[in-house]
Amino acid sequence: MRAIHKPRTRTERRYRRHLRVRQKVAGTAERPRLVVFRSLKHVYAQLVDDDQGKTLAAVSDRTKELVREKPGKVGAALAVGKLLAQRGKALGVKKVVFDRAGYLYHGRVRAVADGAREGGLEF
Repeated sequence: MRAIHKPRTRTERRYRRHLRVRQKVAGTAERPRLVVFRSLKHVYAQLVDDDQGKTLAAVSDRTKELVREKPGKVGAALAVGKLLAQRGKALGVKKVVFDRAGYLYHGRVRAVADGAREGGLEF
């Protein structure tokens, strides 16, 4: 017999993992949550203040000001992390809580985190 509400697709399983992570991880005004979303083609990252329910800054690999140093999707993710760190520092954010949104800490998700660290954010 199978479970009634067992998640069947990859997206449903990732969403369940994200919900489990979100029970423990929350962003505040002084330490917002850096959340990553990746689609098959693009990567998005944003700084979220969960106390007020507001997005403080958002960057994607489609942003005009993005400067890519390395080719490919991982290079774009690294640049997204750096630009988000730059925008966060302009808002006065120095420390963040990293939310991998149910993805493995690998590839593009890790590249966003590394780029944000290179940009000066502390995890």
